[in-house]
Amino acid sequence: MRRAINSIFFDQRDYKLIEIVNSVYSEPKTLGYTGKLLYPFFHPLGIKELAESRGLRAAYSIINLMESIKSGDITSRLEALAGLKDDIVDTVGGPIPKNTSRVLLQIMKDLVRAKGQPEHQLKLAHNFRIAAFGKPRVVRNLLDHYHLLEMPEEWNQITFDDHVHDANTSGRKSATHLIMDAWIKGIRRLRVIYYHYIEPKCAMELIEAARIMEIDLRIGIEFWPLHRGRYISLIWVSRGLPNLETFLSFLARPSVIQFMEQGKALVKFQENYLYLLLDRFNESGRMELCRDLDITMTPVAAEEFLGFVEPGQPSFQYLAEFIHSKVLKAIQVQISRLKEGEVAPEAETHIDRLSKTMNDFMVGDILEQYLDAAHFFSGLYDYVKEKGDCAPPRLCVQFCTLLDQIDDLLDDFRITLNLDRLGPEDVLELLYESCGRISRIEIINLKKYNPLDNEIMLRVNELQAAVNQGSILKLKRVISKIIADVQKKDADQKENRPNKLSLILNDIDEFKHMFDVRPIKLRIGSDSTGKPGHYGMGFAVIDTLPFRVRQKIRKENSGRLHLPVNVKTSLCTITSPPEFISGAISWIPGIRAFLSIKKRKWIPEFFLLHPASEGNLVTLGRSALMGQQDNFVAESGEKSKSKKSFKYLNTPLKNFFKVFVGFIPAQLCFMLTKDWWLLSYFGALIWFGITGIRNVIQSVLGGGGIRRASRLKWNDYVSWDRLADSLLFTGFSVPLLDYLVKTLLLDNTLGITINNGPVMLYSVMGLANGIYLSTHNFFRGLPKGAVTGNFFRSIISIPVAVVLNAGIGTVLGFFNIPNVNGVLQKWAAIISKGASDIVAGFIEAAADRSVYTRLRKQNIRKKISELFDIYSELIMLFPETEELNILENSKMLLDNKNSKVRDLATLIIINALDLFYFWMYLPRAQSSLIRMVSEMTPEEKIIFFQAQNMLRHEHHISRLFVDGILGRNFSRPLSFYLILYRSYLKSIEKVKASILQEKSDERPYL
Repeated sequence: MRRAINSIFFDQRDYKLIEIVNSVYSEPKTLGYTGKLLYPFFHPLGIKELAESRGLRAAYSIINLMESIKSGDITSRLEALAGLKDDIVDTVGGPIPKNTSRVLLQIMKDLVRAKGQPEHQLKLAHNFRIAAFGKPRVVRNLLDHYHLLEMPEEWNQITFDDHVHDANTSGRKSATHLIMDAWIKGIRRLRVIYYHYIEPKCAMELIEAARIMEIDLRIGIEFWPLHRGRYISLIWVSRGLPNLETFLSFLARPSVIQFMEQGKALVKFQENYLYLLLDRFNESGRMELCRDLDITMTPVAAEEFLGFVEPGQPSFQYLAEFIHSKVLKAIQVQISRLKEGEVAPEAETHIDRLSKTMNDFMVGDILEQYLDAAHFFSGLYDYVKEKGDCAPPRLCVQFCTLLDQIDDLLDDFRITLNLDRLGPEDVLELLYESCGRISRIEIINLKKYNPLDNEIMLRVNELQAAVNQGSILKLKRVISKIIADVQKKDADQKENRPNKLSLILNDIDEFKHMFDVRPIKLRIGSDSTGKPGHYGMGFAVIDTLPFRVRQKIRKENSGRLHLPVNVKTSLCTITSPPEFISGAISWIPGIRAFLSIKKRKWIPEFFLLHPASEGNLVTLGRSALMGQQDNFVAESGEKSKSKKSFKYLNTPLKNFFKVFVGFIPAQLCFMLTKDWWLLSYFGALIWFGITGIRNVIQSVLGGGGIRRASRLKWNDYVSWDRLADSLLFTGFSVPLLDYLVKTLLLDNTLGITINNGPVMLYSVMGLANGIYLSTHNFFRGLPKGAVTGNFFRSIISIPVAVVLNAGIGTVLGFFNIPNVNGVLQKWAAIISKGASDIVAGFIEAAADRSVYTRLRKQNIRKKISELFDIYSELIMLFPETEELNILENSKMLLDNKNSKVRDLATLIIINALDLFYFWMYLPRAQSSLIRMVSEMTPEEKIIFFQAQNMLRHEHHISRLFVDGILGRNFSRPLSFYLILYRSYLKSIEKVKASILQEKSDERPYL
């Protein structure tokens, strides 16, 4: 019985996806294409689909990206990220492709992590497949499940984080993993901070990953210079280094190398200081901790700490996390011992208490209670003084001296002042001494932010506003207030600070002009390391998010933090003329403006702090408390067995239930309201037949038409899931249109029938149908355009229904059928339905065709662009050869002694193979390719046709497949090539002849 119940849940494809993921996880090197340099040149929708499924490629990429932090395999991680972008981000369709891609990436991450939890993996695999259809309602539910905010599909939201860390410092994610997660969260601008120095390999990985995912990246380095005998925190961010090459060239300068070496020496010195703190903990703090928690814990070894930290930098935070992990292990061991044998009531109480300790005891408790975090920097300063000349110079450098050193490295940069351990008087003094070089202030750092204690933040914001406004009166008032507060503090009197601040007050005009060129801007960062216990990375300006998301954020208690910050924004609309307007409609007034391409862009202007209000800035991550109560399934790793729900039914059964549920109200309505046997028993079948046939015809016409030369069959174009949804909702329209509208409202109440008002009858029914269609489209989460379009298609169907009614009446009259109007009255709802579906068939087929054509143009344009880039490289290798004759003797290219020539020839073959696959298997690829080739210049056409003829080298291409250009699973792509390439080349020859014929038929205008 249980097996029978289980059989109705999940699909065979779900099990297959899990099998693929687990096989990759267990033996990643069994993938034949691992390490193949040419594999990335294949298009994700091209011929490699025959070798490996998209799910397999995505699983391999996720595993390679997430599991290779300590291996240091940067190239593999970057290739994995590029593969994910190709396979998921750039190829997903549907109404909301960006958000669908985000969900798919998140699910695939969880699917990989859930190895060993078969039931959980099944649910994730099913969710992955269902989400891949791109249904808005499904995608939005999954976004909510993963606590991800929906982003606008224009990808123009203002989302950022000015302070995050990767695994090379104190984070737990590699740079590539960090960038991927930032994109999943919807972040568009990111600033990644390193401590004291940066390695070129780290910069390379970070910059390349950000380029792949199109994230605006800044790399910052945090320094700890001295100011008034204590360490402060500054962040340096370079400017004028726009790409990877210039940044790496900068890091290769001798002066920069020497500067970074000083940072490495500081980190090594800090490591020794951490060992000292670890020894102190072992001697005293450990004993105190064991007494407080009633546990037994052995001394912590320094060697284990280093292994725990890798590949990051040893830090105070890492030390606390390492000790915390040891505490949890000690508690687990103690619980295991207590559970051995029979458990007494006292032991059960002890186990409960230890379990509660495991949940409640946090890293912050170790920092505050057992490592004395408040005195870390003062202790480090004392340690530096104790070591004297042995201490690294960077830990002895004063604030202004460090700025001078940075000045010598690069002309253009930005310095951000971190408010940690600083008061308003410190900020004022540092701004003055920097002579305008501090141009950013990190006003909020989520790790240190306390909404109930923001006095310093507000005072600094007041100072920043006064400086930027350039008002001497306001600036004097702010400085005077700071001086008055300082004079009340005895410690500052000893430091003679009031005299220094008075000097600034007397030089207020010069101070104001220091920031004329670079006004002080505010920065907000999460200081996220990707570890539990804190807010995740990212902030969003609520005004730039979709309307439904704005409403949800303001209504629900989602655990997100609303910051008291208002970001003033402007919406800029950029209008571009349409690429092409048919001559048949170009004469219509205003058609160019109507068809123009509009791109909206949000522009942030300035920040305003409003402590009394929530502001319009919200965290993308949830609070630590909410996270503990309701963690992501992926993070928690729970193996709970939840009840199966309807959404996990296997697809054929689910589609059957949808059709059945829709059929019941339709059949009941016809049986209970019609006395003619044909409508009574077969009315619902006729109704469903109209909808079903319309869906099939529109899908076929939209995908490629009845006459197709491709390998796709007519049913390959039909989405049976979409058809089932359509039949579900059309069933409920029967009682609405036939009974409520036609019978109760029009006939019984208003007395309107076919006899006295056919136009009014079909108008009201069309309007009711339009309202119903729009309502259920909105309920299903379809885009606004689809909702509006379905309403107006019902309005357009009104004259069609009137014409159909007249035509059917004429035919019935011709055959002398008695009571024609009575018959038409009974069939009025079906006639209205038929008219609506006729209009829908034309409109939706055209819409499907437009979508397919746009996608195919995008795919083909990418391959053609790559072809011309490759050809340009070939031209440079053959400077003395006529540029259009290089591919004529393609055998010479394949056998050339120059390996680069052979590689470029292979890339041209790969390009042709992908276009060959497009032609045979992708909807609307043939018509799109023909149109794009016809629009090429004569030279480009010659190159294109010569490149396709490279497929004639059957022996060479077969050898490429056998040698593993697509991995070990080469049998399907090889057989596809051998069987069909001649047919493809014949079709290309016909295209060539047709284009040449059109060219010869052209006549100059007189």
